[in-house]
Amino acid sequence: MPTTPLTASRGPGRPPAAKADETRKRIVRAARQVFSEHGYDGATFQAIAIRADLTRPAINHYFSSKRVLYQEVVDQTNELVVAAGIDRARREPTLMGRLSVIASFALEADAQHPSSTAFLATAVLESQRHPELSQGDNDAVLTTREFLIWAVNDAIERGELAADVDVASLAETLLVVLCGVGFYLGFVGSYQRMETITESFQQLLAGTLWRPPA
Repeated sequence: MPTTPLTASRGPGRPPAAKADETRKRIVRAARQVFSEHGYDGATFQAIAIRADLTRPAINHYFSSKRVLYQEVVDQTNELVVAAGIDRARREPTLMGRLSVIASFALEADAQHPSSTAFLATAVLESQRHPELSQGDNDAVLTTREFLIWAVNDAIERGELAADVDVASLAETLLVVLCGVGFYLGFVGSYQRMETITESFQQLLAGTLWRPPA
């Protein structure tokens, strides 16, 4: 005679932990878009819930406040775009190659993670409006500046740049250029247009567009 199991067996489907992780990622993706479009002050849990196709209480279940959620978006976006881009750029042997990789990686990352470059640009502005949101060691501008200073110094040591180059000034100039690339990609140009611009930017860095005067 068949017996009734004493414990319930789990039905088919993904484990709860996997579903929870997927939901968190879904919320972060939606929040990245909403923060990019409306800024920190204009973004609401309700708008994020609608974008994520979840209920507002579901957002609160995973993130206790808007600031906590914003921090999570900052951390993940910096990791996906800034840290990963710099890591790839370090593998290049030249300063020009490293800068080209940073620009092209931003384009690639934004295609894989929509609104990532727009959010990074927004986060820079928000850190000025709300200093309490500034992330110190995880600040995208600070991280990029430190990388550029290292890259310029390395280029000087290898003879790629003149020994008397003002490291801080050149690094800051390159930072301005890269910030402009990020802003353009996030708010102005299309992916197709940006691909062409990235190619021209790489040629400009390599000096192949210049012609000596006749």
